[in-house]
Amino acid sequence: MTPAYGVFAQYYDALTKNVCYSDRAAHLDALIRKWEAPGLPDNILLDLACGTGSLSEEFAKRGWDVIGIDGSEEMLSEALDKKYDSGLPIQYLRQDMRSLDLYGCISVTVCALDSLNHLPEERDLRRVFARVNLFSNAGALFLFDVNTEYKHRKVLADQCFVYELPDAVCIWQNHLQDTAPDYPVTIRLDFFEQLTENKYRRFTEEFTERIWDDALLRKLLTETGFTLLEVLDGDTYQPPTETTQRLLYIARASGGQHTE
Repeated sequence: MTPAYGVFAQYYDALTKNVCYSDRAAHLDALIRKWEAPGLPDNILLDLACGTGSLSEEFAKRGWDVIGIDGSEEMLSEALDKKYDSGLPIQYLRQDMRSLDLYGCISVTVCALDSLNHLPEERDLRRVFARVNLFSNAGALFLFDVNTEYKHRKVLADQCFVYELPDAVCIWQNHLQDTAPDYPVTIRLDFFEQLTENKYRRFTEEFTERIWDDALLRKLLTETGFTLLEVLDGDTYQPPTETTQRLLYIARASGGQHTE
């Protein structure tokens, strides 16, 4: 199962301040414009595993009609708070991305910031790809990124981080199982919320990310009706190198039903 974030959602934005969503949206938007097929019938963009809605907000500012999908009620609650403040016309739906179900078809799907690395099995990834293709117009784009083996083994590894937040302390601990081919990293988050001067309340959440081999991703894209257009470094938007931490895949959908 993919994680249903609880207290993590409350602190997610504070813990990911290093992510510049406006820059990321600008780069992704430029790639969409580069590869978009002429004559698609609408301007609808699906933000798959949208989390707290930060990327959805940026795409909406750029004129996209955004649908944000996430499986976490707590994450979507944070996204709705942003929507209330910004007034942007974003539609949010609570769905597991493996069971994506829309009323119509879309022209672009974006799944960013290693959301697919949370899926536990190959069959889950295949199902996501097939569902995205099913609800895509013929010629629609699918842009997604995934963590690399280098990131899991050399960056995340068995690191431990301590974050001092405005009203809590978070201890972030990684545990790497250094085993091919998936190199899973289990991430444990301990939040200590201050109640009084000397009293804290502790919350713990844990989830696992795994890598997806490039050959497998290419195989599943083909089998579920996509044509791979380009693979880039997902942080620099340049050709990948040996130290690339995130790979960005850009594929074109055939549209229609394919084997899940």
